[in-house]
Amino acid sequence: MPVIDVVDSTWFAARPTVVAAIVAEPGNWRRWWPDLALEVDEWRGDKGMRWSVPSAAGPASGLSGSAEVWLEPMFDGVVAHFFLRLDPAPGGRLSRRRRRRVTDHYRLRTKHAFWPLADQLDPSRMARHTSTSHAATR
Repeated sequence: MPVIDVVDSTWFAARPTVVAAIVAEPGNWRRWWPDLALEVDEWRGDKGMRWSVPSAAGPASGLSGSAEVWLEPMFDGVVAHFFLRLDPAPGGRLSRRRRRRVTDHYRLRTKHAFWPLADQLDPSRMARHTSTSHAATR
């Protein structure tokens, strides 16, 4: 089990092909998570993207691992599942406080990226279906 294991989901009222094209655009993911050095491992078309994270800056400085946005068709839209799994270098350790800070940071960054995108893709829709595994965004 990775030391940092962020799992979060956001529902979009849009076709998977539309969201997949947005996720595949390097400028978007570089803007959404600017402190992660993301290298494409697998472009999965309408199912999303997988990246390796050879290095990170900011709160995740010194960590590496993998990231993924998996797109799952649901109802009249798609759920974007975000996964971020990071570990310190061999022999490295993270305090509980730092683990919580890094996890919260990337959950919030993802929500701050995905919620406005969902609003942009369907501005008339008011409801948002998201995972309940996170604390309310501040």
